[in-house]
Amino acid sequence: MKLKRLKPITNGTRHKIKIQKNLLSKNNRLFRPIISGHKSQNGRSSLHGNITVWHKGGGVKKLYRNLDTLKQDTNSIVITTCYDPYRSSFINLNFELKQKKFFFNIATKGVFPGSLIKSSCEINEIRLGYRTKLKNIPAGCIIHNVTTNPNLKAQYIKAAGTSGQVLESGEKTAKIRLPSKKIIDVSSENFATIGSISNPQNSLTTIGKAGTNRNLGIRPTVRGIAMNPVDHPHGGRANGGIPSVTPWGLPTKCGFYLIKKKKKN
Repeated sequence: MKLKRLKPITNGTRHKIKIQKNLLSKNNRLFRPIISGHKSQNGRSSLHGNITVWHKGGGVKKLYRNLDTLKQDTNSIVITTCYDPYRSSFINLNFELKQKKFFFNIATKGVFPGSLIKSSCEINEIRLGYRTKLKNIPAGCIIHNVTTNPNLKAQYIKAAGTSGQVLESGEKTAKIRLPSKKIIDVSSENFATIGSISNPQNSLTTIGKAGTNRNLGIRPTVRGIAMNPVDHPHGGRANGGIPSVTPWGLPTKCGFYLIKKKKKN
């Protein structure tokens, strides 16, 4: 997809840069069985209505696409590429040849409509979009959609344009470099998809105006000193010279870390 810079006709379009999505497929009858309505809580409790998650609320209505990772020993054909309002990457509509049904999965960069995608415990060839166990993927390959348990859904490397790399692939464990440059050890029986995730230009977009974030369900972020004392320790314009803390009173400076360091023997 290409980036599109809008003409500065209004203040909202003066600095706006968005992705040109005219090549994506619109909704049709094939989508209806695998699309469902989803009612969001908008950051508030369902019991008393108080705000439980900050900076969330409002937003336009949107439908939920039920994503299904490639199961074992399946062959499917990519029908089209679609937009998903709940994630930054694009999704593919696939048709499974054995069970003859449609399903969504996260799109891989370079996999176009008409491509054949395979998922198997043992695979002989390495191609974009193929899904197999980590022990079958050689070191140096680019992967995404990594699972932490063979029976669970993917939990690592799912954002737009991201990818990981297999550093070591053994019989029991495999070392993977995440997009954050962190190296983790996972079981070699876990599954991963070969290639990087689609929509790499997502990080180059500019929203242009605050109303775009409100449509996405993101509420404004306010400084703690601008709040009331009941909402934040910095509130009330009289913080007494205390060091900066989080809304729950934990220090944010002076080398204070929330992650506890492991004790060395």
